[in-house]
Amino acid sequence: MSVTRRGILTAVPIIGAGVLGVGFWRMLSDMRSGAFDPRAIKNPNVGKPIPSFAMPGLPGLGDGFTDAELKAQHRPVLVNFFASWCIPCVAEMPGLRAISRNMPIWGIAYEDKPENASAFIQRDGSPYARVASDRHGRVAIDWGVTGVPESFLVAPGGRIIWHGSAALDPQIYEAEIRPRLAGL
Repeated sequence: MSVTRRGILTAVPIIGAGVLGVGFWRMLSDMRSGAFDPRAIKNPNVGKPIPSFAMPGLPGLGDGFTDAELKAQHRPVLVNFFASWCIPCVAEMPGLRAISRNMPIWGIAYEDKPENASAFIQRDGSPYARVASDRHGRVAIDWGVTGVPESFLVAPGGRIIWHGSAALDPQIYEAEIRPRLAGL
């Protein structure tokens, strides 16, 4: 039996699909057992300066902000990427309002229509001291955002000192953010 070009061209995609299927099955098995947590992915920008950016504001919510304005802050700022279409972002809002009593939060609307994002955060009271629009997600790419909600703790001067890729609440604030504030 000889190997033909047609046989090779048929076998390669079948083998590739099989390998992908096994990998996907293994990932799902690990998720069920708790061995795989997609939120545990480390952000490569932690410990580095924030990227350069300038973003417009949202309708009725100010002028947006730039990296220079964020770097000029004399206290730590929590930067939160959110979207009106994001279910965990909706669930996160009460927790963000509670956290905003302890520290400033600057929001970035990720891949969202500005009017939708504006209505979303004004509906129940905005937790944000400043808010901007990343309509096409380009700034989020530079920050290393993989989905929303995601948050970054930025030290005075503009260095990222913490990253969270889940909806924030007061418990996460107390366990993960407050200890980092004490060290500043």
